Amino acid sequence: MIVMKFGGTSVQDAQAIDRVAAIVRDRLHERPVVVVSALAKITDQLLAMASAAGSGNKAKAIELSQAARARHFSTASELLGTHAFPQIHPELEADFDALDELLRGVVAVGELTPRTIDNISGFGERASSKIATAAFSVRGINASHVDSRQCVVTDSNFGKAVPQFEETNARLGEIVQPLLEHERVPVMGGFIGATPEGISTTLGRGGSDFSAAIVGAGMAAERIEIWTDVDGMMTTDPNLCPNTHRIKTISFEEAAELAYFGAKVLHPATLLPAIQKNIPVLILNSRNPKNEGTRITATAPKSKNFFKAIAAKKRITVVDVVATRMLMAHGFLKSIFEVFANHRCPVDMVSTSEVSVSLTVDSNESIAAIAADLAKLADVKYAGRKAIVCLVGENIRNTPGITAKVFGAIPDVNIHMISQGASEINISFVVDELDVPEVVSRLHHTFFSEVDPEVFA
Repeated sequence: MIVMKFGGTSVQDAQAIDRVAAIVRDRLHERPVVVVSALAKITDQLLAMASAAGSGNKAKAIELSQAARARHFSTASELLGTHAFPQIHPELEADFDALDELLRGVVAVGELTPRTIDNISGFGERASSKIATAAFSVRGINASHVDSRQCVVTDSNFGKAVPQFEETNARLGEIVQPLLEHERVPVMGGFIGATPEGISTTLGRGGSDFSAAIVGAGMAAERIEIWTDVDGMMTTDPNLCPNTHRIKTISFEEAAELAYFGAKVLHPATLLPAIQKNIPVLILNSRNPKNEGTRITATAPKSKNFFKAIAAKKRITVVDVVATRMLMAHGFLKSIFEVFANHRCPVDMVSTSEVSVSLTVDSNESIAAIAADLAKLADVKYAGRKAIVCLVGENIRNTPGITAKVFGAIPDVNIHMISQGASEINISFVVDELDVPEVVSRLHHTFFSEVDPEVFA
């Protein structure tokens, strides 16, 4: 069997879902399980209505909900026609009525909890998966809707729940496997799960990719297909540099580094279950299904190019901790990282000397509080509007002079931090956000003006 995940732009409207049905039909002989995201932009809309309700603005919350209701009904009606739409209409109507009731409840109580946010933000996948199932059935595909909350079991860390794999795998075997054995196509919503007690959770933004990998690993899939609106992973963001190349094949390790450091095609956690089970992941384009896309495998063929790709992660803050009064103090680094752990703030890069530590974190509202706690240990300063530029490739290993080549391409750019060695396949450094387009363009010209045709298209 295979897992096919379709992102928000692949199911954004009736025409897109019709394309998806055709793609799935071509894969029926491979026994697909289909995972779908919410319709494009719906999750943002759901979070906006939750926020409006939380601030007491009932009119705004209901207005946004009514707009989402109208869009889903219009999409379903166009897909299903006058004969089939009445069969799904009452269920969708009841779902949206329940959503409105929940929003009114939030306004009445005057409190928006993480648990309620998860319930609201996961609504899009619950609706889109029902519509996609009905659309498949009308088009001659024996599809069955599966509520992901019955299969994907998580802890109660609302907003970024952690899957409980043993229980999840057992439920996939009980609920999804029999459908495949009866030649049906299970259709599930991504991004969502539930605690063992049945309380709705979400896996974090972009978590539909993670859902696909969880299902694929749990059911020993032959491969996991991530269908999006681009032809695969590129040598860099085409918005930053127009002369990009498609990467035909890339290793799990390289792809994971790129995903974490800003490549938007994949959710960073997506690859973990696939890596553990050695399941290939394909990145494909639902608008151009004949394109071969990018294949991610445990090992990739050697490339004549030094790097596979360049990624840039913006909205970074650099935090400098200077510890002259705690020079050589035992446990100083531990104390610093405990502060970040207490604020649940992950650290991307670290650079140390005898008296100072520099770190990078995603810019967020916790920075001031983190700095205040760090100030109890040492002198602290921080600066935002920075970006991490990351060059990834397995050829970095044992290649002398590669760092000189990188920085020789951008001699006039102010570099705030450099990291090499933590990963043998990654050279990362921090620049001002405004410098990113120029830096990426110059590096791409330096390292990708000629490409290995076996690895790049």
